[in-house]
Amino acid sequence: MLNSKIINQSYSGEYFTSLDLHFADFMEKLEGQPQRELWLASALVSNFTRHGHICLALDSVAGKNIFHSVNPESTITCPVLKTWLAILQNAAVVGKPGEIKPMILDAGARLYLYRYWDYQEKLAQFIQQRVSASQSELNLEQLQQSLSRFFHPNQQSEIDWQMVAAGTAVTNNFCVISGGPGTGKTTTVAKILALMIETSVRQMPKIALVAPTGKAAARMQDAIRLTKSRLDCPDQIKNGIPDSASTIHRLLGSVPNSPYFKHNEKHPLPVDVVVVDEASMVDLALMSKLVQALPDHAKLILLGDKDQLASVEAGAVFGDICGRGSIHAYSRQFTDTLKKISGSAVALPESIDETGGLQDGIVHLQKSYRFGSESGIGTISRLVNSGDGEKAVAFIKSNRFADMNWIDLPQPRAMFSMLKETIAQQLASYLRTQNPGEIFQRFDQFRILCALREGPYGVTAMNALIEQILKHENLIDPTKHWYHGRPIMITSNDYNLRLFNGDVGICLRDPEASHELRVFFPDVDGKVKKLHPFRLSEHETAFALTVHKSQGSEFDHVLLLLPDRDAAVLSRELIYTGMTRAKKSISICANEPVFLTAVSRQIERTSGLRDALWGNLL
Repeated sequence: MLNSKIINQSYSGEYFTSLDLHFADFMEKLEGQPQRELWLASALVSNFTRHGHICLALDSVAGKNIFHSVNPESTITCPVLKTWLAILQNAAVVGKPGEIKPMILDAGARLYLYRYWDYQEKLAQFIQQRVSASQSELNLEQLQQSLSRFFHPNQQSEIDWQMVAAGTAVTNNFCVISGGPGTGKTTTVAKILALMIETSVRQMPKIALVAPTGKAAARMQDAIRLTKSRLDCPDQIKNGIPDSASTIHRLLGSVPNSPYFKHNEKHPLPVDVVVVDEASMVDLALMSKLVQALPDHAKLILLGDKDQLASVEAGAVFGDICGRGSIHAYSRQFTDTLKKISGSAVALPESIDETGGLQDGIVHLQKSYRFGSESGIGTISRLVNSGDGEKAVAFIKSNRFADMNWIDLPQPRAMFSMLKETIAQQLASYLRTQNPGEIFQRFDQFRILCALREGPYGVTAMNALIEQILKHENLIDPTKHWYHGRPIMITSNDYNLRLFNGDVGICLRDPEASHELRVFFPDVDGKVKKLHPFRLSEHETAFALTVHKSQGSEFDHVLLLLPDRDAAVLSRELIYTGMTRAKKSISICANEPVFLTAVSRQIERTSGLRDALWGNLL
């Protein structure tokens, strides 16, 4: 018989947090009677959700010892699945899908906190409705002319995946465009928006461009502005493409000190098309709230890289929608439509299905215009994605590629001498720059990305080491907490200041404020905003970042630093994400066994969204 008091005493701080324990106690209290199996399920679903899962798959832990304690007597074996399900199905605090109970148990033996089941259900319903809804009127003749002008039909056998993406987005109400760095996602979207405007038979569509972070929104905005200026179309069409992008929070209208937004199902956004860049970073809760705020007729286009790390918060929405790396064959109906609008046969992978579904709205851009066949970053990232760590290491160490090199991880005490010259060379340029607008461009020329936060090779230690090196080189004067040139990253949302988790600023002497220190942040309008340091919410020094925090950013040169031993956070997705933050070159500083173990491990987040969308198709 399970005893919740023993669990509480033995594993508080070892496995469960106080939040998990309090939630389990509360569920047992609501149930009105001691129910140890319910208590354990409650604590586990809280724990799993906190670790990024949408739900607890009971069959993954049923009948297993989930703890490894130094005290064998306190090891807990979960109930067998049949027994556990029977108890939970009869519990007053556990409901079926569609009921309003604190926890929901579905037919797949997945246990959810109610709010996460609700988020998942509403997102799945939105996607299914958009996929099945009839397409709004299109000027097919105009669409064919515009496609040929923007993409120049390819007479070779090679598929123009950007053209496929454009045809998909224009002819579907829901579209997902996945691709690695340099595959032209934002370039393609600019053309898609021009196509939508040109082929619209009604009024000019209202378009919103958004991203999960301010930096990602600014990058998207710059890319769209540059691309649309080069489009072969009238100025009237170019003017219809937005000049600005915002964060999702800003679009929805954040309510201070609240998880709610001004725009929701009852107060929808005044938009016809929404484009979300870096969608792999968007967690389930935020994506669900976004789609609930869209009017019934609005199109949604998601851009991202299915191979990147998932969101920091719960869920792997983008990966679930893409079907977790599965290859999708298009319906005959879709290939016929694409042939009609493109004016040429397109050799797409085709299924036996006559009519389409979600698979007809997903496109994977496969050609990298940044990383060609001679690029180490492109070659090694593909090997990492395929799980071939040994071949990846062999290629890196062969010195075959000029944009990539391997550094054997030194002992912690040797890190200063190893990094001293690199840090001094790479950071001197930005530290000597006075122009706030230019300083961010120079600062982004180099970054150290760490796998961990703590430990001798983690972000905290690296930031302290970098400050030590820069002080030794007389490039900074960190006699106080704030100093000229200190980069910081915001670590919690501040809706009043419009600063969000992940935003990076740099502390500089402000000539407009008697050379007092102010922290400058790039704004999405291409300008900078400045704030007194004492006004800032939670933040940390940001010479070095974790790979997770670097998502949505790109740097000319990257040093990817792995720890000297394995850790649960190390994965194929983390290595790939860190590598592809580099635009020009990357150095990987690691022990080979740790690198190989990381590449062999894939992240799996438990969710019912994939099954809800794809069913038995995958």
